[in-house]
Amino acid sequence: MSAGEGRESMTRLIDVMARLRSDQGCPWDREQTHETLKQFLLEESYEVLDAIDAGDDGELCKELGDVLLQVVFHAQIADEEDRFDIDDVCNAVVDKLVHRHPHVFGDVEVDGADDVVTNWERIKRAERSGGGDDPASVLDGVPKPLPALLRAQRIQEKASRVGFDWTQISGPLEKVAEEFEEVRREWDPPPQSTEARARCTEELGDLLFALVNVARFQKFSPEDALRQAVDKFERRFRAMEENLHQRGHLLEECDLDELDQAWDQVKAQE
Repeated sequence: MSAGEGRESMTRLIDVMARLRSDQGCPWDREQTHETLKQFLLEESYEVLDAIDAGDDGELCKELGDVLLQVVFHAQIADEEDRFDIDDVCNAVVDKLVHRHPHVFGDVEVDGADDVVTNWERIKRAERSGGGDDPASVLDGVPKPLPALLRAQRIQEKASRVGFDWTQISGPLEKVAEEFEEVRREWDPPPQSTEARARCTEELGDLLFALVNVARFQKFSPEDALRQAVDKFERRFRAMEENLHQRGHLLEECDLDELDQAWDQVKAQE
């Protein structure tokens, strides 16, 4: 597809969205607001991730289209209220890209991708401070609604870029061992009071944060790692259910020893 054809298809999408929101359009589309659409933007983004994990280009193309639809939908709503339109959205992101890539569109020199990221973060902080006396925090710009594992990773990455990090993997690994022992101490005996449970929750959070740091330090995605672990558990559990069903057993009727044996058989088959 040529650049001209791409612009034509984008115009067509914008026109269709405007028609759907018009008085002669779709009642459901006319009722939507930025708030009611939030869940769909999130769901469509996760479906893009599924398509990427599956390596399915056809699905990825369709799911990216669904995300683009959400962007155009939000821009159309704002345009109707004379706040901004899709051109403002595009111009804003283009201006941002040019400003944050001075090594491409200016005369700044960089030595590899790490320098690019460092410059990017420095420019973002300068943008947020707006030239005022109070500089923006290094940790600004990480959305609170992010999944907790991903938010932890982003916070840690930002701290690392200004030198607040271990120099070797032994550091974060030792921190995991330290936090695990603190969880064990709080859990022995098992917590009963509200205060004890609160302490356990805090220590468990510290342990999870430390595990994320290990993954981040090694340039792994903790979100992807946990997703793969959940997928593996689900696959094995479903296989265990099927094996027991074929032998005439109901899952609820098996004791723990029988379930453990069935689980081990599934693992051995893999």
